[in-house]
Amino acid sequence: MILRVFHDEVSLSKAAAGQAAAAIRCAIVARGHARIVAATGTSQIAFLEELTGAEGVDWGRVEMFHLDEYVGLGDTHPASFCKYLRERLIDRVGITRYHLLDGTGDALEVARRVGGALSGAKVDMAFVGIGENGHLAFNDPPADFETEEPYLVVELDEACRRQQVGEGWFRAISEVPRRAISMSVRQILKAREILCVVPEGRKAMAVQRCFDGEIDAMAPASILRRHAAVTVYLDRESARLLSAETLHRMSAQE
Repeated sequence: MILRVFHDEVSLSKAAAGQAAAAIRCAIVARGHARIVAATGTSQIAFLEELTGAEGVDWGRVEMFHLDEYVGLGDTHPASFCKYLRERLIDRVGITRYHLLDGTGDALEVARRVGGALSGAKVDMAFVGIGENGHLAFNDPPADFETEEPYLVVELDEACRRQQVGEGWFRAISEVPRRAISMSVRQILKAREILCVVPEGRKAMAVQRCFDGEIDAMAPASILRRHAAVTVYLDRESARLLSAETLHRMSAQE
């Protein structure tokens, strides 16, 4: 795993988008198409803005999978990740092959159906973030590191639900759904390459727990350290609590 630490979110997003676009172009050259997994949330907005503006990406050859979605939330709700992906990625670049998670459908059936499509071939690049509680997708602590199911229906913990209020997606925690459909940890790790975008100081404690501490289900994103091709993009604020030893061993300062 490589940590790349940037001065601010702007430079972080530009560099992450450059790596992502290059990986997509390479996959298309090698296999005729690219399969990606797209993350959502406030921390991914600037990155997706840069990625959708990248030159030379044939988005018509890209197949996109959804990382996670709230159970019971329709795609017109401001916090819907389906809405987010349509507005910030799919409609902007004209992706025609995409698999969204319908939060209003039967959650187990949606997980089974989209999981079946996902299992058909290897993912070239997965875009992920890290939650304030260390979650990876909506795999809150203690995360299930063992299941081979592509998608799970999970219970969201209070810290995760409070983060959604803090980011402005909901007015109160009572409005935040208690369950979600989430790509499983093992499924995320099956991607050929993983790009993890984690700006902002509010993520600093989670970054420290995941990369300074042990690999542990209580710090779900710590499992990324077991993947052979992960790049984590941090800014100075999100990296500020990391030990000097970790920074020296894992990072490339920008």
